[in-house]
Amino acid sequence: MGPDADRTHRRAVTPGPLAGVTVLDFSTTFSGPFCTLQLADLGADVVKIEAPGGDITRGLGTSREPGMGSVFLACNRGKSSVVLDLKDESHWEVLDSLLANADALVHNMRPPAAEKLGIGPQRVLEINPRLVHLAITGYDTRGPYGPRPAYDDTVQAMSGLAWLQGLNSGEPTYVASAVVDKVTGMSAAMALIAALYAAERSGVGQAVEVPMFETMVGFNLTEQWGGRAFVPALGDTGYARMRTEYRRPYRTSDGVISVLVYHEGHWRRFLGAIGKGHLLERDEFRTTAARNDNIDALYRMLAEELVTRTTAEWLEFFERIDVPVAPVKSLDELFDDEHLEAVEFFHEVGDGTDRYLMARPAFRFSGTPVAEPRDMRLPGRLGGEGSGSRGRPAVS
Repeated sequence: MGPDADRTHRRAVTPGPLAGVTVLDFSTTFSGPFCTLQLADLGADVVKIEAPGGDITRGLGTSREPGMGSVFLACNRGKSSVVLDLKDESHWEVLDSLLANADALVHNMRPPAAEKLGIGPQRVLEINPRLVHLAITGYDTRGPYGPRPAYDDTVQAMSGLAWLQGLNSGEPTYVASAVVDKVTGMSAAMALIAALYAAERSGVGQAVEVPMFETMVGFNLTEQWGGRAFVPALGDTGYARMRTEYRRPYRTSDGVISVLVYHEGHWRRFLGAIGKGHLLERDEFRTTAARNDNIDALYRMLAEELVTRTTAEWLEFFERIDVPVAPVKSLDELFDDEHLEAVEFFHEVGDGTDRYLMARPAFRFSGTPVAEPRDMRLPGRLGGEGSGSRGRPAVS
């Protein structure tokens, strides 16, 4: 079966809009694996190329067996595993064979390291001119920060996110999630799909770079530009509603609740229902701009009002007047959430005693549906053994 026939065959039997696309994943930890997870969920054949010791995340989180930790499982479902020691150039023959038949390559190393391992853009595009080479970097490699190492925490700090998180406490703090890695990973997946589309139309691949720092600076500034959006600047950055100390889950008489009284309709319905509709006739609350300028006063009043009733009473109240409201749930409570149960979000995969719980992809396609949750595959064990294997040999 020739390459074109093989590609047609894979497109026919693999579900999802990216069926028939082969992606070589040389990435580790979070940003790259989260990028290629999106691609695998969309139907791409993702081959995880690991060094003999394996991805560091194989040992992170809770595990039942060596090399299959919970963090690794979450980021690498649906991928197969091949072991290559790229520090040994005798293994590059296998590497080059994989490159010649792939559509895309993803790594999150610093460029000099990728070059030494034989997966720099110039070399791989000489082997396969149609290939999309995607590098997730810490910083745009053209700038003075380009050579620096970067991790989620350091980019949270550099991009202003840790500062934003600490505005009300007085101390910079990190978001309790690898948000930089995941946002960058999703941006990288989008960029790679766009480059694949261009290669499909032109027949020519390209090198794509997605830096974590610049991705997060743009992400963080979206609603925070404030006066810096203008030339000359009209003031400092800022969006008052996001920065007020009163933007938080609110205490009720017996718990905590999330309420978003946001636009004029919300405020009219809420204030009218509690007998304070006249407040919107005051100059400081009459317009959207005025309410934003005086958001502390409005949210302080909201916080004071919410302690007068129970969580259950407020949930019923806000649902009745059509104002966004939600209970504050722990991660553990999500596994018993009635909505997630109704849409069959969590699924057991595996066989016998080798079973795991996974979340299905959230997206749905009417014409090119992704794999059914029951058909989701576990990540490959190191070297291709186990549920995620597609029969590729380890080379070590």
